[in-house]
Amino acid sequence: MKNDLRPARLSPRDILRVGAVGLHARRARVVLSALGIAIGIATMVAVVGLSESSRADLMARLDRLGTNLLTAEAGKDAMGQEIKLPRNAVAMVERVGPVQHATATADIDARIRRSDVVPEERTAGVTAQAVRTDLLSALGGEVGKGVWLNPAGERLPTTVLGAVAAERLGVTRTGETIMMNDTRVAVVGILEPLELVPNLDRVAMVGFPAAERYFGFDGHPTTIFERSTDASVADVRAILARTISPGNEAGIKVSRPSDALAAKAATDEGLTNLMLGLGAVALLVGGVGVANTMVISVLERRQEIGLRRSLGATRGAIRLQFLTESLLLSALGGATGALLGAAATYGFARVQGWTTVVPPWSLAGGLAATLLIGVVAGLYPAIRASRLHPTVALNAT
Repeated sequence: MKNDLRPARLSPRDILRVGAVGLHARRARVVLSALGIAIGIATMVAVVGLSESSRADLMARLDRLGTNLLTAEAGKDAMGQEIKLPRNAVAMVERVGPVQHATATADIDARIRRSDVVPEERTAGVTAQAVRTDLLSALGGEVGKGVWLNPAGERLPTTVLGAVAAERLGVTRTGETIMMNDTRVAVVGILEPLELVPNLDRVAMVGFPAAERYFGFDGHPTTIFERSTDASVADVRAILARTISPGNEAGIKVSRPSDALAAKAATDEGLTNLMLGLGAVALLVGGVGVANTMVISVLERRQEIGLRRSLGATRGAIRLQFLTESLLLSALGGATGALLGAAATYGFARVQGWTTVVPPWSLAGGLAATLLIGVVAGLYPAIRASRLHPTVALNAT
């Protein structure tokens, strides 16, 4: 009877055990090599996670604030002359079918000081505007301290300060007074920051009737704010300018405040791509470290390789052993990096008050990248180890 002699084959479990023993014998070197992989993966996971968390927070803010707000501002006509919006511009806009709400503000000529002992030229960088009482509800703003202007207060020398204006004037509570030109005006409210219209944060606001009575306001609005149904925003935007100022529509600037927040999301995406590139570089450096570790390991373990070869281990088994070691080393770094990246995302997002978002594809992609790095980094050392002749390897010193 003829016997077929076939080389013994290691089971997957045995292959993993052999590979793990090789790493366990060189723990310090393994930790340092895995650290390079971990830094690269942690960077990539954290960058993607923070970007997605920031974008999710931004989208939530847009949903809360609404993307259906349009603004129309007076510009210049073809002759370069300043255009004045009609006094009844708000009423004209409200006649448009899909419009749900329209209101207005107007610039007024008033120099604002903290008190009458402050020279007139030191205005603290705060401007004055006349506003309608329905402005706050149209913009979705909130009063931080005090109250908003009411039908009685809009006729009196009272003001509501934007968040930045209050800070610049040093006003911390309601009931204090400021000077607008030579008129002493009482502060009845301080607003929370207005995300959709941040320029109002630096404004002292008074009612239209008070502006006409105390500051010579002529009643012509400067900016119209309009909200319509989401589905009709584009249609309203197309006709808003000629509705407000027929014949001078070219001089009316119509914008959508939410577009600025959407542009911020696009800017964040560009920065994310840059940071991902830096993470990829760190991952590449980690891969070089793994390859270097495996090459040194082959040189140090030539006698072990020779002994295994003399006992019947095939070249394929040697290649598989060192390739497994490389994969385990990379996987260790990748798993550690993924955990560190997710933890960093959670910590930073919690500090910022964001909802933590770590896309599963970023974790899966990071681990897949580490395995690819492991294969590439371990392939040359594994082939080199398998080509060592048993006699030469056993005689190596």
